[in-house]
Amino acid sequence: MSLADYLNDCQRWLPEEAPVIVEGRLTRMVGLTLEAIGLNATVGERCQVIDRGNCIEAEVVGFQDDKAFLMPVQPISGLRAGARVVPVETASELVIGEELLGRVVNGFGEPIDGKGPIGCRVRQNLNGETINPLHRQPIREPLDVGIRAINSVLTVGRGQRLGLFAGSGVGKSMLLGMMTRFTTADITIVGLIGERGREVKEFIEDILGDEGLARSVVVASPADDAPLLRLRAAQYTTAIAEYFRAQGKNVLMLMDSLTRYAQAQREIALAIGEPPATKGYPPSVFARVPQLVERAGNAEAGGGSITAFYTVLTEGDDQQDPVADSSRAILDGHFVLNRRLAEEGHYPAIDIEQSISRAMSQVVNDAHFKQAQKIKQIWARYQQNRDLISIGAYTPGSDQSIDEAIALYPRVTGFLQQGLGERVGYEESLTQMQQMLPVAQENPNAGGGGSLQKGRPLAKPGGRSRRAGNAQARR
Repeated sequence: MSLADYLNDCQRWLPEEAPVIVEGRLTRMVGLTLEAIGLNATVGERCQVIDRGNCIEAEVVGFQDDKAFLMPVQPISGLRAGARVVPVETASELVIGEELLGRVVNGFGEPIDGKGPIGCRVRQNLNGETINPLHRQPIREPLDVGIRAINSVLTVGRGQRLGLFAGSGVGKSMLLGMMTRFTTADITIVGLIGERGREVKEFIEDILGDEGLARSVVVASPADDAPLLRLRAAQYTTAIAEYFRAQGKNVLMLMDSLTRYAQAQREIALAIGEPPATKGYPPSVFARVPQLVERAGNAEAGGGSITAFYTVLTEGDDQQDPVADSSRAILDGHFVLNRRLAEEGHYPAIDIEQSISRAMSQVVNDAHFKQAQKIKQIWARYQQNRDLISIGAYTPGSDQSIDEAIALYPRVTGFLQQGLGERVGYEESLTQMQQMLPVAQENPNAGGGGSLQKGRPLAKPGGRSRRAGNAQARR
């Protein structure tokens, strides 16, 4: 045996060199920010702050010169200057697996439902892996969410990412609960981020119910959690959805709310000295939100999908709120819940005039698309002339489109409303939509084709999209 072979053989038997861990020392604590010196750790690395038996987990969020800024994920108490800051070798990973189904966990992946330990063996990084946008499967099939107004007029495609825009107390949680119970998706992942702690139990018991919880995973991080833990809970929710998508499942992910996620990042950024930009929101907020949203969607060929609904809290019903405005630009559609409709007892309070599903034209045929547009036109026409109609200032016969809107508006409003315990499937929604309005007469001279005729079926799940139908006609 040559000397080189002998050395190589010895190298295989020698233990690997242990990494050198350089501890730091806590020097300053202002608000939620911890400052340490002498720490050899990178941004995003986890650390433990140890002092007189207290052990608090923190994460490096920035640095300046020889100082490292850390943000705790637990309540900080009992710390003093000079406490040890020890880097943790393990990455930001949490448990993930089939055992999570039917369970409620916090941002650490720990069960909070009193059902005992979970026993997951798989650990996954919270940051996920980026999918090449050219490798993603396009959105081509509708997803049945069990809500008639959405299935018919605002059809959602598998892998679509949508925002649910509303102020407080307009029915966001009720709508999310209905979709969780009624959807045909294989698995539902619910993230309750930064909401009131009281709502967590109410959502699980009263809105979700045993049936909805059985095939769901709930990640709860209420408003009193540290901002870093709220960020981690949102990432954990997305990581769980990614795990099941990798198994080929069609996942429905509901996150309430994206605004609280942005506010948590704002708290962290302002605490470490980042300057505010738009209404108190630092630039990093508008960078973190797309990074989270882009992880949802369809996987590569042969994989599953994540259809995501993110609630966006519009402060004072202001649709131009910075978070709402930036979210609307990066999502594949938005549903606006109207406070006036909720006050009138119209549930779900979806304002179809302000709402849009940008992928709808890719998943429905031309007849379905035209019928949905007709309903939106009737709704919009009536709302535009609502005051004149209410005070009797409109003279019947003055405008044919307004006369039609007045005649059909009661049908449309009744069609768009739905009971909390009532499920209306996709095909049933299309049948009821076709029966609600008078049958349009086909005009052979009109372009585009696809007008409705009595008895002609609309789009069904998995059917040809509007784009595919037009391409076939051109051929």
